[in-house]
Amino acid sequence: MGALDILGMVGFGGFLVARFIPVARLPFWGCALRQTTGWPCPGCGLTRVADRMSHFNVAGAWDANPLGTVAAGVVMGMVLVTALHLGFGMPVPNVTLSKREAFALKVAIAVAATVNYAFVVVKAKFPQLL
Repeated sequence: MGALDILGMVGFGGFLVARFIPVARLPFWGCALRQTTGWPCPGCGLTRVADRMSHFNVAGAWDANPLGTVAAGVVMGMVLVTALHLGFGMPVPNVTLSKREAFALKVAIAVAATVNYAFVVVKAKFPQLL
């Protein structure tokens, strides 16, 4: 049992919570930055993403936070690989990146996070532009 299996099991538990417990309706739940300033944080929409992805509503999740939807899809993939690995003994691939590939991945993640946050801000503050 490795890190992927643990992440897959935690992801499965998270999706179960998102599927059956209406977390967003709890009175104390919400974005503190948005409540105090009116501006969304980079993670705004992730609760809706988890809820919608747990109901397989990918379009609704994408509308809430595109990068969060991609991350939730990766977590769903980890859940599937974990189930196949633990249930049927499927081997898990060992992925190693070169220094150049790791740098390119870090740059791509930083660019994706910046573009995603710009989308979240425009959607929240300037919806007429979309």
